[in-house]
Amino acid sequence: MEVLLEVEPEMEEAELLQEVDEEEEEEDEGLRELRELEETLSRVRIAPPAPHLLVQKAEGDQSEWPISYRQNSTQEKLLLAMADNFRCQYAHLYPDRKPLPLCPVYECGVQKFVSTTLRPTLLPYPELYHWQGCASFVSDFLSLEPLDPPVDPPNKLRSPTWVLRTQRGTCFEFSTLLCSLLLGTGYNAYCVSGYAVKEMCLLNQSRQECPLLKLQVKEELEEQKQDVRKYSVKPPRDLQSSFEHRQEEKRQEDTRIALLSKQQEAQRLQEERERPPPDPLLGLRVHCWVLVLSGNREVPENFFIDPLAGHSYPTTSEKFLGIESIWNHQNYWVNMQDCRFGCAEMTYDLADPVKWEYLLCGSNQSILLIPDIKKQQEAEKEEDEETEEPKVFEMPPSWVSKIHISQEDMESRCPGGTKLIQYRMATVEKFAPYLLKDGLVTRLTAYDDLECTQPNTVREWYKHRHDHLDERELKKATNVTIEHFRPGRSYALKCHRYVTLVPETERQMDFYSHARADGLASRVETPSEMTETFIDRPDFLHYQHVVYGKRVRAFELGEKPNNPEQVQRPIQKVVERFHRDRSKAASEDVAEREFLLSEDRIQVTYHKEEDRIIPAWRNFIKPHDAGDSQNTNAFTPQMASIFQVDPFKKPCKNLFLYKTLMALMKEEENVLMRIKDSEKEVRAILAARQQEESGIELQISIYNTARNEKARCHREALERLAEEELLQKEEKELDVLAPFLAQLGDPESLTQQQALQLRTDCLAELKQRLIDRANLIQARFEKETQELQQKQQWYQKNQLTMTKEDEDAYLAYCSNAMFRINILKLRLSRHKDKAPQKYLALDEKLRRDPKLAHHLG
Repeated sequence: MEVLLEVEPEMEEAELLQEVDEEEEEEDEGLRELRELEETLSRVRIAPPAPHLLVQKAEGDQSEWPISYRQNSTQEKLLLAMADNFRCQYAHLYPDRKPLPLCPVYECGVQKFVSTTLRPTLLPYPELYHWQGCASFVSDFLSLEPLDPPVDPPNKLRSPTWVLRTQRGTCFEFSTLLCSLLLGTGYNAYCVSGYAVKEMCLLNQSRQECPLLKLQVKEELEEQKQDVRKYSVKPPRDLQSSFEHRQEEKRQEDTRIALLSKQQEAQRLQEERERPPPDPLLGLRVHCWVLVLSGNREVPENFFIDPLAGHSYPTTSEKFLGIESIWNHQNYWVNMQDCRFGCAEMTYDLADPVKWEYLLCGSNQSILLIPDIKKQQEAEKEEDEETEEPKVFEMPPSWVSKIHISQEDMESRCPGGTKLIQYRMATVEKFAPYLLKDGLVTRLTAYDDLECTQPNTVREWYKHRHDHLDERELKKATNVTIEHFRPGRSYALKCHRYVTLVPETERQMDFYSHARADGLASRVETPSEMTETFIDRPDFLHYQHVVYGKRVRAFELGEKPNNPEQVQRPIQKVVERFHRDRSKAASEDVAEREFLLSEDRIQVTYHKEEDRIIPAWRNFIKPHDAGDSQNTNAFTPQMASIFQVDPFKKPCKNLFLYKTLMALMKEEENVLMRIKDSEKEVRAILAARQQEESGIELQISIYNTARNEKARCHREALERLAEEELLQKEEKELDVLAPFLAQLGDPESLTQQQALQLRTDCLAELKQRLIDRANLIQARFEKETQELQQKQQWYQKNQLTMTKEDEDAYLAYCSNAMFRINILKLRLSRHKDKAPQKYLALDEKLRRDPKLAHHLG
């Protein structure tokens, strides 16, 4: 035992020594690898970019561009050197990967870092406040230039301002513009350089479903949803054989399975025919798109945006095959994750240096943190001033000018105002507002075949129509047209479904019931029937159904028709239904009325009481002399048949039944008048639609002076009036010597004597006019004074015999007379003061006159 105890400590010491030696060997091996890596990196020669690479041949005149486009600042030059250093290390460590698009050459021939090309901009258009509007604008406004070659990132790019000016660009330029707009609206957006499928890189959407068709299918499914009642009456018991029922279900199931297998086989063959040929460059085609991370603007999860088509995709989409790098206006990150199986398993925590390698170390904070946590961390960093790290290099500001999109560009959207997009079995045409005379902005054509040669449905969207037409759908198979209108048109028409605009044919009209006094919601018409539904009427009417008889021409009735084409449709039956009026008893509240005009009968059915299973009703037969309301003998008890649910209730008296019948007959006349008004309204709507389609007018805002003809004419009239006033002002400055020169025969030159004589005559004429004016004012002053004195003398003589009215008239006259005298006195004083000044001013003007200056100088 003692020997064993002595051996065990020696064995433990040997094992410990062996472990220590192994750890030392591992540390030596790790240090050896670090030294080898350090020696390898030390042999990499980092040189600043050559001047011929920084500046290349510019596109167009460089004088038109700002200085930031043509030169690099000190910070930008340092950033280029750091980027070149990063590129060299990246190329040495990963020689098999594609080069990074760090510092391409831009339109002025100067290298710029891609992050400084992003210019976050918020534009004053509500449409561009969300990512959907920004993506739609960029995809519509620009035309694609495919990458050449398609497997390498471009070495030359153009700024967003150049792209907006030329309306064309590559996928990288699309993404730069879109990312700038998204950053300006507050989204956490990044440009992504990676690989995608051929259809996405070349903007080939011929194998994709049209998004407008998907929206239409979604609307139809929503319309088909019906309210499922929790409590309902149980159906009657089925007395059929259960064995036969199971056999029938089995046969139906076999038929369904056979039909489903046939459909699946047809679908498989269809997919085989539509399958594109294999792409030899699959996984190698370079593409650029936009990544939006969650957090800002209430974005729930990360997603991609393809700027070429303007559509969003989840980050697990199979259309995106890999990512090389991403960047925003603050930093640049290189993807270190495996993308052999696409982007489905990638994570986007940019603060993880194992998965994302950053360029600038000062901008690598986690972008997945909650904003409150970010603020808390910032506050803690501000408090910890003692351990503050030295200031790191920050990204220079963007060298791109402020992005500006004019109102005209927002309206035109597409290059040239038009754009055609080819989808699977559908085409979409987009037009700028006011480009077409009918206001068409979008046309969707759906086809029955893949070659798009057999159209089945055409949907058109309009804007600025004077008739408030918003959408029109034409089904080619049935020739049915469905028109949708915006609120505001006549008769509050909302939707119109028809085959032809000829009256008394099959059609359906929907209305904005809240905008109509009668609460009409819909009207369905056929050659023999018309059904109207109402909402929120004070009389609780919600349904009216009219049945017409055979058409009878006017000349068949022995009348001479004014219009040979005029056709009368006799009304055979009218059915009205009412909602429950809680202010009345159920047995007295009408639920349904039937006016059987062909049978001269009226049927009234009342609402069921809460504890009854059948309602009360009354049937009446109209008397032959129904027009004579005073003839009570025309009514007999046999003309009325009633059913009362309550057997203990007293039966109705004949007088009450007679009054009820008279009220119903009067109501029948009102109903017939209302039906005639509905028929007139239908004809008026159809006539208005024909007139509107024959002369289409577009609404133009009064603030749109470029298109508003009235506003333009008003502006031109104001300008013309201003010019005329200016001419009149110039003409007012007449030559004072013209009358005197005319007396001399308008000589070309004047002698000394003539010049002196002209001056003397002109001054004498002014002097005489001033004297005459002074005499005129003096004469008026004396006249007013004399009349006032005479009036005062008259008052002294008749003072005792004057009435109150005469005295008031005298005082009013004296007040007015004194006012006129004071005015004349003031004018005379002012004239005496200004007369010498006018005389001297004319003398000075004559001395400066070119015709007299030489002789009077």
